[in-house]
Parts: sequence; C-alpha cells; structure tokens
Amino acid sequence: MAKFVVAIGGNALGNSPNEQKEIVKKTAKNLVDFIIKGNEIIIVHGNGPQVGMINNGFSEAHKVSDKNPIVDFPECGAMSQGYIGYHLQQAIINELNNRKINKSVVSIVTQTVVDKKDNAFNNPTKPIGSFMEETEAKKLAKVNNWDVKEDAGRGWRRVIASPKPIDIVEKEIINMLINNGVITISTGGGGVPVIKKGTLYHGVAAVIDKDFAAAKIATLVNADGLIILTAVDRVLINYQKNNEKAIEKMTISEAKKYISENQFAPGSMLPKVEATIKFVEDNKNKQAYIGSLEMVEKVLNGQSGTKIIS
Repeated sequence: MAKFVVAIGGNALGNSPNEQKEIVKKTAKNLVDFIIKGNEIIIVHGNGPQVGMINNGFSEAHKVSDKNPIVDFPECGAMSQGYIGYHLQQAIINELNNRKINKSVVSIVTQTVVDKKDNAFNNPTKPIGSFMEETEAKKLAKVNNWDVKEDAGRGWRRVIASPKPIDIVEKEIINMLINNGVITISTGGGGVPVIKKGTLYHGVAAVIDKDFAAAKIATLVNADGLIILTAVDRVLINYQKNNEKAIEKMTISEAKKYISENQFAPGSMLPKVEATIKFVEDNKNKQAYIGSLEMVEKVLNGQSGTKIIS
C-alpha cells in the first residue's frame, strides 16, 4: 500500500458554494478511483477564490456598518479550510458509500508554522481583498497595521507576505489518522500561517502556497510520493510557441535549468515545479508528479503527467 499527498488547486473547485458542491463530486470520483487501487492519500487543497470571497464579504459588510468587524486573514483562511473541507469530505464519503466502501474521511483545520524572519515579511506582495481609493487604503493601513500598495492602476489593495512553510502543528494527528486508514484532508490553502513565540503559536496575516505546504506535509508524513494536480496533462516548455513540448520526466537539474530559462509562469506552474523539486531533494529515491486530476491513476503509471526525479 502506497501513501501519497495529493494537492488540488483552489481554482479547480469553483467560485461559489453551489458551483463547488457540483465540482467536488467529480473530484471525489477521481480520488476514490485512486484510493480503491490500494493507495492511502492525504489531500491538500488550494483556497484562492474561496478565501478571497470570505475576506471580501467581511470587508464589504464593514463598509456598510462598522458594527461588522474586519476579520483578519488567518481567520478567513481557517473558515475556508472548513468550507472547502466540508464539501470535499462529504463528496468523498458519498462516493465511498455509493461503492459500498467502508472508509472514513476527515478534514482538519491545520496550522502551518512560518519563520517570522522569512524575507517575505519584509516585502509583502500578495494582494488580497477589494480595491480601495488611496485615502481609504492608507487610513485602514494605519488603523489595522496593514501594508497597502497600488495594484496595476486599478486601485489600492492590502498586500500580505507569502513565506515558506517550516512545520505543520498538527502533523502528529495527521500521521495518526493516516496510520489508521483515514482519508485525511489537511493544510488547506497552505494552512493557517502561524509563528511560534516561546511555547505559544500566534496567527499571522500571510498566505502560504499550497504546493509548498503539500511538499512539507509529504515529507513530515513520510509519503511515498507527492502528486500536484492541475489543469494540464503534463508540464510544458516553450508554452504556446511553435516548439512547445510536453515533458514526461525531468530531473531536478533539468527542472532548475527550465526555471532559469523562465519556462514556467510565476503563480501558476512555477510554484508547482519548485515544490516538487523541494520534495524530491528532501526525500531521496522518491518521486513527485504534476498532472491532471482526471488522469491521476495514469499519472502514476507514466501514461500521463510529468514525473520529477533526482
């Protein structure tokens, strides 16, 4: 029996509750197809559209009345974990029940430890929330101790850091669940970012890339492999050019060469490739994969997807 961490993008889950509930039914089918082959999985999901929706909702409510509080990003991230996790685990449970498979599923509100000295905190770049006029943005920045920046001529927005994950607070619980055969959904949206001061954890306004978080959890649970699922069947180089090429297998050195050539778009394929490099470097003789959710079984068989090796 093999153990895999499977990362699913938040954009692949829809932009509204009703849309997401329908999409996760297909997601669940593909994941259960993979599970019945004897694989144990830990599911990590993105939350970009969903956490934005939650954050904007509180922001707009506050504009209507200051009796509605501004809810900070760690709390919005935790809410998105519950919202997405609920839909995913319900869809997977329903799919298992339809096939008369007796297996448990659970989602965990997961905290991801980051280093308060991470350079990302010195230059927050990740825009969140709604657009504002400059005066309003600077006023809110002063009141709430935010960083704000002008965003491509469209207005001002709050910006937060995107630090790298260094640990997962709930890793022992996750390991216990996996070892007891429970399908576990964790580290949603990269996890709620926390820093540790002495023996205490404190939430921090930041966003962690879910692919890097998936690589970290895969190492911590001693997974046999990391699978990052996306909208394309294979990693492409020379994208949308006459010499576009799909990559079936690439070594770490080849992947780094492609990165140096700017073959992968930041915020899209680049973090996926970087995360797989990190996992393979940290776990000798193990592989990572990037491929399509609909083809997850074929990804492992080498019939689809891109395999990253040392």
